[in-house]
Amino acid sequence: MTSVPLTKYGAELLKMELHQLKTKERRSVIAAISEARSHGDLSENAEYDAAKERQAFVEGRIAELEGKLGAAQVIDPTTLDVEGRVVFAATVNLEDLESGTKVTYQIVGLDEADLKLNKVSITSPIARALIGKYAGDVVEVQAPAGPREYEILEVLYI
Repeated sequence: MTSVPLTKYGAELLKMELHQLKTKERRSVIAAISEARSHGDLSENAEYDAAKERQAFVEGRIAELEGKLGAAQVIDPTTLDVEGRVVFAATVNLEDLESGTKVTYQIVGLDEADLKLNKVSITSPIARALIGKYAGDVVEVQAPAGPREYEILEVLYI
C-alpha cells in the first residue's frame, strides 16, 4: 500500500476517531443488536437490520482508519527545512491579484481537507499550483469559474 501523507494534527484526529469508534460506537452497536434480538423474530425486525448495518459501517470505518494510520507518513510542519518552498503541510498566505483579497491555506492530506478551516487537499488545483513555489511567486490556478492568479506572500511551517 502506498503511504498516506498526513500532518501531525491530522494523524491525531484520525487516532481520536478510531479510539471513539472502538471504545464507544462498537459498544453502542453491540447493545443495539442485543436489544433488537430480544424483540423476537429477526427476519422481520427493522431495528435488528438497522443495528447490523450500523455495525458494518463502524467496523468498515475502523478497518479504513487502521489502514490509513498504518500507511501514514506523518509530517510535522514545524520540523520542515525546505528553505521557504511550498510543500505538503506548509501554510501559505496568498493574495488574489484580481480582487486584492488575502487568504491563507494549509496544504494537507485528503482526510484533513476542510475549506472552512482553510485546509486544502494536496490534490486540489490550488495546492498543485502552489507546490514547489516560493514567496513572491505568482501562480495561476484553474478554478471552476476560470483561471485565477495569486501571489504567494508568505510560506509558513507552523
